Amino acid sequence: MAVAARVPKSLRVLVSEGNSTSAREAITILGLSGHRVEVCDPSRVCLARFSRFLSRFHRCPGLRQDPAGFLGFVERLLAAQHFDVLLPVHEQGFLFARVGQRLSGRTGIALPAFESYRVAHNKAGFSRLLDQLRLPQPPTQIVKSEAELRVAMRFPSVVKTSVGTASRGIWFVRNADDLEAVMRDLRAQGLSGQDLSVQGLGVQGFGANRTFADEVLVQDFVNGITGKAQAVFCRGQLLGFHGYRQIAAGAGGGEAIKQSESRADVRAHVAAIGEHLGWHGALSVDYVLADAATPLLIDCNPRLVEPMSAYLAGVDLVGLLLAISQGEIPQASQHSRDGVRTHLAMQALLGCASRGGDRKHIARTCWQLAARRGAYADSTEELTPARLDWVSLVPLAMVALALLVQPRWGATLANKGWGAHLLDLDSIAIIARQDFPG
Repeated sequence: MAVAARVPKSLRVLVSEGNSTSAREAITILGLSGHRVEVCDPSRVCLARFSRFLSRFHRCPGLRQDPAGFLGFVERLLAAQHFDVLLPVHEQGFLFARVGQRLSGRTGIALPAFESYRVAHNKAGFSRLLDQLRLPQPPTQIVKSEAELRVAMRFPSVVKTSVGTASRGIWFVRNADDLEAVMRDLRAQGLSGQDLSVQGLGVQGFGANRTFADEVLVQDFVNGITGKAQAVFCRGQLLGFHGYRQIAAGAGGGEAIKQSESRADVRAHVAAIGEHLGWHGALSVDYVLADAATPLLIDCNPRLVEPMSAYLAGVDLVGLLLAISQGEIPQASQHSRDGVRTHLAMQALLGCASRGGDRKHIARTCWQLAARRGAYADSTEELTPARLDWVSLVPLAMVALALLVQPRWGATLANKGWGAHLLDLDSIAIIARQDFPG
């Protein structure tokens, strides 16, 4: 495991949500490091509730439905009680970066300027940044209407909305039928309703070129190994870095099994992005390897994503984040160890069910996980580490039992993690508005 970054005392940390896998893993690391962990979340039964490391839970308004209410709740909590650090573990960072001056002096927090955060949070903005920095990405076009999307389409492609996390707003388009399904989904998500002239685009009929509510990306599909890079910056300087590649997929494209692999070229790309944006805090970048030589950057998250992999490979990114939140400038960490394999049992089970696995397949996966056999023989559990935190077994056991009763519940259970702690176009527009919070 990692040696913690230098923090002079046990800190009282407020984690901004408790239902994502990233939050759950951050709580484990904070608890193992001796910090007092409190969580605010709109769900009474979020993942964070099932941890011996949780000192106190605060039920709050949902970020998506009521961003001003969520902010007011956090501000009242900070005014009533002392917290050394507010840890924006997920999309709450968008809100906190927007009102950074209001939070300054109330608690320690590490976030970049709001405009930098918006670039990293928006897929179209991130793609334009990659072009500006001449960093590799798959061939990409940014479109604003149905007709433009049809013209840009080359099979196979990946279609992405500019806003979306946890694999929301991403479609793999292999043929014309897939494209029509994407169009239906995009209409269901909301179009402006404005019909534009489509002359010269080969599209006829009212509504054929309705504009999208936001920009949409069309990227050439690249078949290859996917990986993630996680980093912590202090005013544009890279302090901590960890990378891993996907060994097996879980539900929604997430990782069920991963193996640490820190590539020097990816590290250089991430460092260039952070330096250009003057990044302060955590940043994660996804990439795909079509060959061993050129990693193509495909996505960015302005936060840490499941930091336990780095911790088990020897780099405490959460500890670094706490240190710079406290105003320290710690020394850059050592490289994480390559070849450290970890897994998320819950993702493995949900992934098995989502791919059509029946009770026999799910039962076999349960046995392999419990016995550490097969793909899990040399792997360490990172999301629900029973040996470190026995309470974490409760939600895992509930998911396993539910899938054994009805494997088709896999997609429904996976979707429960994509809840009120996430943003959408409406809540983003409210937060970005000049008079927010009003």
